[in-house]
Amino acid sequence: MSSVVAVLLLLAGLSEAAGRILPLVARRPGVSRRFAVGLLLTGGLVEGAVLALWPLTAWTLAELLLTSPPPGDGLAWTPGLLAPLVLAAVLAFPWLGPLLHLLLFVGVGAGLAGPLAAAAGLGWWGAAGCVAVAGTGLGVAVEGVRRLVGRIGTPGAPEVAA
Repeated sequence: MSSVVAVLLLLAGLSEAAGRILPLVARRPGVSRRFAVGLLLTGGLVEGAVLALWPLTAWTLAELLLTSPPPGDGLAWTPGLLAPLVLAAVLAFPWLGPLLHLLLFVGVGAGLAGPLAAAAGLGWWGAAGCVAVAGTGLGVAVEGVRRLVGRIGTPGAPEVAA
């Protein structure tokens, strides 16, 4: 992975994390600035790592569909493929609208399907299915972790002793 790709993934991850964390911090007046920055950086690294896994996961799914090993070396982010994702992440903070966010990610996924189809020897629709399943699976996994962390980190109502 080149340094340009790593920086673009980090920027996309930070943008995604900012869209999720800033509304949370705004609703809690007692949150320190240091804690919020730490949460933002941690969330940005996690989101960037998940975005980095998207082509690898799609490639793995494509390998499962084929009877023989694919002829290509694999699928990896390039600055040209990743730039629309960074733009999507910056333009479509989740709190600006889930529909816009989804549409931009579908567009980026469609852009990723072409190189996957060429590298794996699949048709475009098969590659698009692999990209969609990989993106959905990673998104569901991250959302589950977010909810778990949110549930653990939120103090519950005091229990009543019976």
